[in-house]
Amino acid sequence: MRIEIPEQKKLVYEMTIPIRWGDMDAMGHLNNGTYFRYMETARIDWMRSIGFQPDPKGEGMVIVNAFCNFYRQIEYPGDVLLRMYVSDPARTTFESWATMARAEAPDVICAAGGATTIWVDFPAQKAKPLPDWLRALVGG
Repeated sequence: MRIEIPEQKKLVYEMTIPIRWGDMDAMGHLNNGTYFRYMETARIDWMRSIGFQPDPKGEGMVIVNAFCNFYRQIEYPGDVLLRMYVSDPARTTFESWATMARAEAPDVICAAGGATTIWVDFPAQKAKPLPDWLRALVGG
């Protein structure tokens, strides 16, 4: 099943990730699990770039589901250009999306994925409403 990324989304972060030799699988292309690591890295780097540091004694994001559609193989060597988008803020959640392309061909999407992100109180292990500052950032 292919999940499509919506047209209505907001670009919030962009980064380039060098492809490491160890990111490859036995078939010589980027291991499927590595795409999820790249999306995770972008989510954390984005949060840090807006001044939010994850704190296991406080509040933060948790992923409740994730997916990735693979369109073209990515092989070593090179760099991946990852663009992260957000959309659909709800009471406790928002959607995050990512596209991945080779840096030298930024308009050729090799993979696209996303995750439903929920805001939680870590010690209580309970969902909390999105903070106003995050809701404004995600929804604006």
